[in-house]
Amino acid sequence: MLECVQPQQAYCWGACNIYLKERFDPCYFLFIAIGALPGAIIRWQLENNLLVNLLGAGVLGFVVGCKFRGNLRLMLSVGFCGALTTFSGWMLDSAELFLNGFFIQAFGLIIYTFSFGLFAGAIGFLLGRQIKRLRPFLLHLLSRGY
Repeated sequence: MLECVQPQQAYCWGACNIYLKERFDPCYFLFIAIGALPGAIIRWQLENNLLVNLLGAGVLGFVVGCKFRGNLRLMLSVGFCGALTTFSGWMLDSAELFLNGFFIQAFGLIIYTFSFGLFAGAIGFLLGRQIKRLRPFLLHLLSRGY
């Protein structure tokens, strides 16, 4: 049985804090699509699975660190990062290396992507936390005209 969890009771990185009955609201599809479009275009233009996965991990860490909520979080986490990153491309690259006899390179790609992805996510998270802490100060400066 699928249970819906109250947003205050769960800490989720994605869109799981949206009630199940609301997940099929067309408004959410629109926000996901708005975020997915630039993510897909960046992925297509970069043509580098390692780079897009590291970028996506960093952006997702930043979104979580800033504690974005609602439609902005849905647009950036599920839409943008979901379209930007590629688990299947990473695995296909690793499998091709492995099947062509490049065993060390295949395992290296897996280990590097995983390790640097954790690092990029942590850096993004810490950066997001710092910006969240500075937000009241920055708003104060902006309201004074500096």
